[in-house]
Amino acid sequence: MFQILSVTDELFVGGTELQSIVEHRDAPPEILQIPEINSSIYVFDSTSLFEALNQVKSTNAQSEYYLTDVIGILVSLKKKVGAFKMANADEILGINTRAELGIIDRMMRRAKCESLMAAGVTIIDPDSTFIDAGVEIGVDTVIYPSVQIYGRSAIGDDATVHSFSRITNCQIGNATTVLEGCILNDSSIGNEVSVGPYTHLRPNTRLEDRVKVGNFVEIKKSTLGAGSKSMHLTYLGDATIGEKCNIGAGTITCNYDGTTKSPTVIEDGVFIGSDTQFIAPVRIGKNAYVGAGSSITEDVPADSLAIARGRQVVKEGWAKGRKKK
Repeated sequence: MFQILSVTDELFVGGTELQSIVEHRDAPPEILQIPEINSSIYVFDSTSLFEALNQVKSTNAQSEYYLTDVIGILVSLKKKVGAFKMANADEILGINTRAELGIIDRMMRRAKCESLMAAGVTIIDPDSTFIDAGVEIGVDTVIYPSVQIYGRSAIGDDATVHSFSRITNCQIGNATTVLEGCILNDSSIGNEVSVGPYTHLRPNTRLEDRVKVGNFVEIKKSTLGAGSKSMHLTYLGDATIGEKCNIGAGTITCNYDGTTKSPTVIEDGVFIGSDTQFIAPVRIGKNAYVGAGSSITEDVPADSLAIARGRQVVKEGWAKGRKKK
């Protein structure tokens, strides 16, 4: 039988051999001087354990039955009893309060950051950085303060993650930059991609290599092909977007009609003007243009220009007449 030493309210008694474990309340002054403390982690031979349990008494300060009394009983029965002394007691500290939980969490986070830094990752402020134990980060990647990386996330080499971004279960390629304030969930991001600031990637989003996604862009269950851009104030949901497309500011895929989610397909090389709404399901052909301010309800053939907005009417002098009224 072996027990592992750590910090609790019970004390290790003995010299080179373990003799007993004494509850703090029952320990006389000479035993309280012993620096070794029980972790409450045990490995027993079950036959010997149950034999000893039958002899446990409640003759103590609290009139309780202590499992730890089994140690002294086994010693008296001439059983082999030993202790494994931990070199670093922090590794097996117990948690009984929220404050202790916070202490252990901080220790584990710090250890993860130190391990990554030893492997070639730059973490500017480990004390403000939250990185889960299972996260993988490549060499020469830089993590700025106040970043959170959770779950099964993996980040490649030479990447940069700026402050106040939260990444959960994402795969991020080499030389990709995540700017400030991004929320990235369950998504795949390629190499040399730029995301943010203030981008929200919802589950099942895929950004291919060299994609740029900018300020206040939200993407859900969509793919952007290599070299495509969506830089401002856009929502893309249930969309498949080809390579080298430009998605203008304020573009919306209207993918939900109250009962059904419908797809939008935008093929390679398409230019989408600002403030365009795609009333899904709809497909935009290769190299087509969509004029700004359009509400697209029908498919657009390749190499076409689609404009779907009211014609502008100018009534000269109308404003002066209204002011007189």
